[in-house]
Amino acid sequence: MIPRYSRPEMAAIWEPENRFRIWFEIEAHACDAMAALGLIPKSAAKAIWKKGKFDVARIDAIERETKHDVIAFLTNLAEHIGTPARFVHQGMTSSDVLDTCLAVQLKQASDILLKDLDALLAALKRRAFEHKMTLCIGRSHGIHAEPTTFGLKLAGHYAAFARARQRLQAARTEIATCAISGAVGTFANIDPRIEAHVARKLGLTPEPVSTQVIPRDRHAVFFATLGVIAASIENLATEIRHLQRTEVREAEEYFAPGQKGSSAMPHKRNPVLTENLTGLSRLVRSAVTPALENVTLWHERDISHSAVERVIGPDTTIALDFALARLAGIVDRLIVYPEAMRRNLDQLGGLVHSQRVLLALTQAGMSREDAYRAVQRNAMQVWEKGGDFLVLLKADAEIARHLSPKQLGTFFDLGYHTKHVRTIFRRVFGRT
Repeated sequence: MIPRYSRPEMAAIWEPENRFRIWFEIEAHACDAMAALGLIPKSAAKAIWKKGKFDVARIDAIERETKHDVIAFLTNLAEHIGTPARFVHQGMTSSDVLDTCLAVQLKQASDILLKDLDALLAALKRRAFEHKMTLCIGRSHGIHAEPTTFGLKLAGHYAAFARARQRLQAARTEIATCAISGAVGTFANIDPRIEAHVARKLGLTPEPVSTQVIPRDRHAVFFATLGVIAASIENLATEIRHLQRTEVREAEEYFAPGQKGSSAMPHKRNPVLTENLTGLSRLVRSAVTPALENVTLWHERDISHSAVERVIGPDTTIALDFALARLAGIVDRLIVYPEAMRRNLDQLGGLVHSQRVLLALTQAGMSREDAYRAVQRNAMQVWEKGGDFLVLLKADAEIARHLSPKQLGTFFDLGYHTKHVRTIFRRVFGRT
């Protein structure tokens, strides 16, 4: 991922220094277990921890000759350790190191992403309660439907990201497995107790059947989970982008002093941050299909998944980390215009109350078909020519036979639409 969309803590997970450090720890913990089982001298295990070092540039140089990254690492490690290095990697295969390392990295990335989600949830909760009763128009198909509140909009997104957090926690658990089982995963040349020790030290669980590689359905679930989170990011970003449109202007991204919106037009205030999030979300979701295709490998192991994961592992986690942090900042400083919301709510002369009138007419004895026709007849006149919906309804002879003018007036109370907001908030946030 390019530096523009990278945050240091997440990017560091995918740097060679961290990767080789994890490789070393896998090998050193395995040696400790071998020593405890009497398979290698305890002095050798101690020497490996004491002398074990690596040099990234030297590993790269060796790999240019060997064309094998794990062998290059082991060769460089031996240059530092000396004679005890002959006990390193005994009974192990490259996938034991690579797959276990990837599990650690994805676990580390998950921990950062979970913190990101916590920050976003906190921002959404604060703003949802701030605008719990801020009336605005609800839209279906982009068209005015019925009143809602801006707080309810945000509460819906909070609930989505709360579900996302639960899914990511589950995906973290599923991805955090360890494989130290040797060639084709049979433990023929390495004791299963060594795998158990390494797993415990690294905070992983042993993979039940590794077949030399950890099964890629685990990784598919992980990246699919990131894809769903990205979809939720784009959902909220798109909502904000629409609300910032000039014709709507109910909310907008914070516009900092000195910020410029256009190189040509000085008046512009564009939703550039949420547009950026839309693009980053597409990027994260693009990893889902390759991750699913990685599930299919030849027999016990091939490396068709390897190049894919070397790209999507860093890119998706780094991009998602950046996107979640950016979205939390957008929500936290989002500028909200309640007056504009109310103007838009009143824009259609009361048509947003059409369903209440329809239901009242059916309760008063009209068939649903006749009631719908009568209400729509008046609604379309307001839609096409403007005017006051309530005035037209009161003047309609057919409607007057069932509802008095006073009764009709009671169906235009905006408070009717917010009477269960507190109930919904309790469902989302609990009793706070």
